[in-house]
Amino acid sequence: MNENCSHCGFKYQIEPSFFYGAMYVSYALNVAVGIAAFIVSFVFFGASIEQSFIAIVITLILLFPFVLRLSRNLYINMFVSYDPKAGQA
Repeated sequence: MNENCSHCGFKYQIEPSFFYGAMYVSYALNVAVGIAAFIVSFVFFGASIEQSFIAIVITLILLFPFVLRLSRNLYINMFVSYDPKAGQA
């Protein structure tokens, strides 16, 4: 992530190790993605348990960058509210 917002200059790293809490959000998102991958592969495609497990692992590996960024964004939005007028002259 960027150090500061390019629009308003907000510093994202509010305090040292601020984004450690995003690990919990990331865990919850990964569980949701894993369950969704299992349901799609096992229920809809009729894959075996082993094939469903492989589908879960591949899905989590491919979506890792997206989940990482999304979890950080969700976490910071729990503590910082958006101000559309910030940074305007």
